[in-house]
Amino acid sequence: MTSINQLFGSDLKVINIGLSAFKQALDDAHAMSVQVDWKPPIEVDAKSANRVKMFRPAIERANAEVLKIILSGMPHLIGLERAIDVIPGMKSDMLLHAGPPITWDRMCGPMRGAMIGALLYERKAETVEDAQRLAASGAIKFSPCHEHASVGPMAGIISPSMPVFVLKNEAHGNFAYCTLNEGLGKVLRYGAYGEPVIQKLRWMEGTLYPVLKKAVAKLGKIDLKNIIAQALHMGDEVHNRNRAATSIFYRTIAPAIVTTCDVPAVAAEVLEFVNHNDHFFLNLSMPASKVTLDAARGVKNSSVLVVMARNGTDFGIQLSGTSDEWFTGPADVPDALFFPGYTRADANPDIGDSAITETNGLGGFAIAAAPAIVQFVGGNSDDAIRYTRQMYEVTAGENNTYQIPYLNFRGTPTGIDAIKVVEKNILPFIDTGVAHKEPGVGQIGAGVLSAPAEPFRKAFAGLARRLTKK
Repeated sequence: MTSINQLFGSDLKVINIGLSAFKQALDDAHAMSVQVDWKPPIEVDAKSANRVKMFRPAIERANAEVLKIILSGMPHLIGLERAIDVIPGMKSDMLLHAGPPITWDRMCGPMRGAMIGALLYERKAETVEDAQRLAASGAIKFSPCHEHASVGPMAGIISPSMPVFVLKNEAHGNFAYCTLNEGLGKVLRYGAYGEPVIQKLRWMEGTLYPVLKKAVAKLGKIDLKNIIAQALHMGDEVHNRNRAATSIFYRTIAPAIVTTCDVPAVAAEVLEFVNHNDHFFLNLSMPASKVTLDAARGVKNSSVLVVMARNGTDFGIQLSGTSDEWFTGPADVPDALFFPGYTRADANPDIGDSAITETNGLGGFAIAAAPAIVQFVGGNSDDAIRYTRQMYEVTAGENNTYQIPYLNFRGTPTGIDAIKVVEKNILPFIDTGVAHKEPGVGQIGAGVLSAPAEPFRKAFAGLARRLTKK
């Protein structure tokens, strides 16, 4: 044992578990010190905490089962169809949207703008004013994409006539759906609804959709898990960066487009559209994650997330063990780099279903594979590695296919565990685009943020109420 005399006669070596300001004082004094990265747990009621503790073995067994289902998922693109013809529960008077349920009076600006655009596109309204009145009248049903085996980026609007990708999980037999990506600029998903937006949507329906449908039919199916795995090795995280994945998809489908399209000029037009849209694969990585996670719904006692989504007003999550219930809290504004002329004051709170990629161990969870994304929003490669490593603390396991080269090909952190999030107070990390808060403006930047704590606090309590012996 070190005596008091020896202690004061040797150099100080301090482990600081308090405020980081204490470590700064030690650094200023040139003392050797280490800051422990620790925070107190998210506060939950004692009854819920005790119940979770009592059922811990059952929860861990359930989570192992869920992780096995997720890791065995085999998402394939098998076709394209119109939304009304394939999406479960879709109706002619219905518009699907991103995030948890929401009514017109609570919708944010970009979601309202996208709803207006969808009604104009569907020819249910002739003017913006007509569309606003119709949306507010109650004659149009609004429903979350996630409740219809679907996902959509940003506002996430899916209207009946829109073409959608059809995905099948070959391992478990379930399906998922997503619209086609419009590209960047003033687009519907960011709340723009001007005439050029509507004309592009109609071109996608009349030209892009039939060409892609024929090409996919010729190929039979496309293995999306394989494309995602390759893209992670090439600098993508398939949420905010999809350049490699889009390129691989392009190489896969281009020969089929050329051989099935009867008009060379149309084939060239479609190929150019895909080639110049680096985000084209986003609308495939999202449903690939959705179809993978949906297979793991309904496993009793599981605290693993199957949904993490935002509607620009609320942030919502669903757990496998309580998959019929949303747990929500206010959505936050991302920390972002803004396009010239815009500031944080212009930004809408976080919006979109694209956090399904993080829920599946991609996006922000795989950002160490795509350090260019962090640079784009003002960080560096060390930040990217730190973000990914931290996410291992709150997940049920590691992916057996999606790997990060820089981490010696370690599998991405997969299967967000709501209990671990609460107990360690480490919130899921998300990278995202940023929409202007007013309808019709569009994207104004890109950034990163952590999920809010409130949905996880509610989910912890909600799961505790429903824990049961199998």
